[in-house]
Amino acid sequence: MSFGRLERTAGPKPMSEINMTPLVDVMLVLVVIFIITAPLLTSSIQLDLPKAETGPVSTAAQFVSVAVDPSGQAFLNDKALTLPELAAQLTQAAKVNPDLEVQLRADTAVPYGRIVDVMGAAQKAGLNRIGFVTGPKPPVAP
Repeated sequence: MSFGRLERTAGPKPMSEINMTPLVDVMLVLVVIFIITAPLLTSSIQLDLPKAETGPVSTAAQFVSVAVDPSGQAFLNDKALTLPELAAQLTQAAKVNPDLEVQLRADTAVPYGRIVDVMGAAQKAGLNRIGFVTGPKPPVAP
C-alpha cells in the first residue's frame, strides 16, 4: 500500500488584470445606439424642407430654432406657439442675447405670407439674424 504526500501543489495565481472584453462590448453597443438615435433627436416636427445648393452650414454660437409645419403652426424649439406667443418668446430671448440667430425651418407647403409673419415677429423682437434651413439638393444625373 502506498501513501501519497500530504503536500498541496501550488494552483494558478489569481488574475489581477481587468478583463476588457466585456467593457469594449458594452461601449460598442452604446456607440451603435447613439448613432441610430442621434438623427431622431434633431427635430420631432416632420417637415418637407425646400432643397437648395448651399455653402457650408453656419455654426452660430447661440440660436433658436423656429419651425413652421405644413398647416402653418409655428414651433419655437419644438414647442407649438401662436404668433403672439412666438413674438413674446422671441422678445424675451432677444433681451437675454440680442445677437441670437433665428434658424427658420419651414415646410415647402407653407404659404409665403405665413413665413413673412414669422420673420416679422422675429425682427420686431429685435432679432435681425435669420437663417433659412434647407435640405440638401439631390445630385443631378449626368
